[in-house]
Amino acid sequence: MPHPTPTTTAQNVTRALLGAFMVVAGISHLTFARREFQAQVPDFVPLNKDTVVLQSGVVEIGLGLALLLWKRRRVEMGLGLGVFYVLVFPGNIHQYTHHLSAFGLDTDAKRLGRLFFQPVLIGAALWSTGALKTLKRKS
Repeated sequence: MPHPTPTTTAQNVTRALLGAFMVVAGISHLTFARREFQAQVPDFVPLNKDTVVLQSGVVEIGLGLALLLWKRRRVEMGLGLGVFYVLVFPGNIHQYTHHLSAFGLDTDAKRLGRLFFQPVLIGAALWSTGALKTLKRKS
């Protein structure tokens, strides 16, 4: 098995925070924030919004636990989380363009600001897992 890319203490802390954040976010999809997450499901998604929220919650819990526990595959988990963040970005755009309030994002300015946070999450997922360094080495 390949050895994981070495990571720094700062990367390890960031990865643990991301993993914990994802587990909590996933649990909130399944429980107390379920209705608010439905506001982020774009209308073009051909599934019931509640189904999408429940399924994405399960994926988030899985990704979060994998980040926390699966050290040998953390690069792959970082890539997977980065892709996940890209795939849910249309939901953030939907919330902004349809002026939907959820999670305290009750103005267009706040919803717009949220859009700029998604690249930060993608970067944190790639950097904290060593995926960014691995991708640079392979190119």
